[in-house]
Amino acid sequence: MNAKNISIVSGYILEEESAMTLAELCWTCQTPAETIIRMVDHGVISPLEGKSSRQWRFHRSALIRADKALRLRRDLGINLAGAALVLELLDEIDDLNGKLNQLMKSNL
Repeated sequence: MNAKNISIVSGYILEEESAMTLAELCWTCQTPAETIIRMVDHGVISPLEGKSSRQWRFHRSALIRADKALRLRRDLGINLAGAALVLELLDEIDDLNGKLNQLMKSNL
């Protein structure tokens, strides 16, 4: 008999122009609203608009950040304040790598 390996891949299709409500973000992340609200309080994600949580609208990229924060909590036991710091540092690394790549291209 031949053994077959099956890989299950999951992902998100993000529409650039549409915003997500708090309920949609909670449903997609499979996490309670209280957790998302705490993410906003800790600066992990920020709503695009809305003064109260019922009016909040999030850019689709908030889904990616929220998912990363949830994985940091689950896999490494990092609290939300720590997750916010990790994500900020990762953003800074990405920014610096982009600047370095531009510098290297301009010197070629």
